Amino acid sequence: MKRKIAIQGIRGSFHHQVAREYFSGDIEVLECLSFDKLVDSLLDTSSDGAVMAIENSIAGSIIPNYALIDNNNLHIIGEHYINIHHNLMALPGQTIAGIREVYSHPMALLQCKKFFRQYPHIKLVEDADTAETARRIREHGITGIGAIASKTAAELFDMEILAGNIQTIQDNSTRFVIVQTQNSVLPEEEVNKASIKFKTQHKRGSLATVLNVMSDCRLNLTKIQSLPVIETPWKYSFFVDVTFEKYDDFKKVKSLLGIMTDDFKILGEYKNAKS
Repeated sequence: MKRKIAIQGIRGSFHHQVAREYFSGDIEVLECLSFDKLVDSLLDTSSDGAVMAIENSIAGSIIPNYALIDNNNLHIIGEHYINIHHNLMALPGQTIAGIREVYSHPMALLQCKKFFRQYPHIKLVEDADTAETARRIREHGITGIGAIASKTAAELFDMEILAGNIQTIQDNSTRFVIVQTQNSVLPEEEVNKASIKFKTQHKRGSLATVLNVMSDCRLNLTKIQSLPVIETPWKYSFFVDVTFEKYDDFKKVKSLLGIMTDDFKILGEYKNAKS
């Protein structure tokens, strides 16, 4: 039986690319036009797992997704990185001079702003998804409108690429996490990365103390992201990614942080995709 994997967007999107690359076996893809719908598919068991973008090397963290993972008690079971290549595409036979508007996901537009400065006649319009925009242009035969999407989307929807690799920074990488409602238990010797969440106690130097404990236990901090605690003004939760060589080192940190911090939570223990 095929595993059903939810993606944000449609076939031809970067989430679809990650799903195909991460899961070596045959999968069934469930298209979701928002991250909220993606999470709903996990909670109502219409999907077995999901692919979720979490940070980009240019635009930074996708902060709402941290809250979605935490608030819905999802488990990160893996991660995957891809280099993002954005392409301007339209129906065949058109030129950039004839394009009046370009639609795409806000993140894609942000990553290609410099390219469009040389075409002030083009209006940039935010849309729900990169590949969905390309598909809609094809289905309705819309001329004068372009999309920013992947080469896979251009192939799937028979679009012509008017300009390739238009992202401002060529080394443009996005980190995706693989999430599900149940933890995927790996043997301890295979686990070398973890995502955790905690609140520091309200006193001076509490965060620095936590970070020192991690360092003393030979953990490498690869990411720290703060989110305000809505119900408590001026208090923050911290989402932290750490890597380690020995699981016993992380096990020690888990014990210590359970005492030193408030609301300590393990969001996932998995393999480091960059190791």
